[in-house]
Amino acid sequence: MKIKYNSPVVLTYALLALLCLILPVSGTLGLNFSSPSGPAFSSPLFYIRLFTHVFTHAGWSHLMGNLMIILLLGPLLEEKYRSWKLFEMMAVTAAATALLNAVLFHTSLIGGSGLAFMMILLSSFSNFRAREVPLTFILVAVIFIGSEVAAILKVDQISQFSHLAGGFTGAAYGFLRGGRR
Repeated sequence: MKIKYNSPVVLTYALLALLCLILPVSGTLGLNFSSPSGPAFSSPLFYIRLFTHVFTHAGWSHLMGNLMIILLLGPLLEEKYRSWKLFEMMAVTAAATALLNAVLFHTSLIGGSGLAFMMILLSSFSNFRAREVPLTFILVAVIFIGSEVAAILKVDQISQFSHLAGGFTGAAYGFLRGGRR
């Protein structure tokens, strides 16, 4: 029996996120990987940080929570949509979340939570057909949005905005892509 690298996009993301946590990414390096805290369109680093923030995490529990979802749903989505399309979805989600956060909140983000929530809502479209909205999507969306809105009321270091932005990106891809590959 041999081990297969069955989901290259998801596994490469997981390995890079793990590497970022193992390496000393706190301090200057961590600041360079976090999302931009404000729009700086003339800075090349601004564009890089739109994507790198999803690789850094606040600690092991933060990383493990995200990886549990990403490693569970990601390979199924990668098989359905193919590697390149899932990579595109992850990159768009990362950039859109970071850009909107920089424009609206002027704070930095770290972590792959937006990717995890994109995958949660996107996976609920697995049986999507034209002119039909899956009941699973409606239930997941109601539970997801309800829990995130309720969590906004708590004072913590968690960006519910990135969860919502990732979820909405996943829902948009699900509606736009439907069952197509």
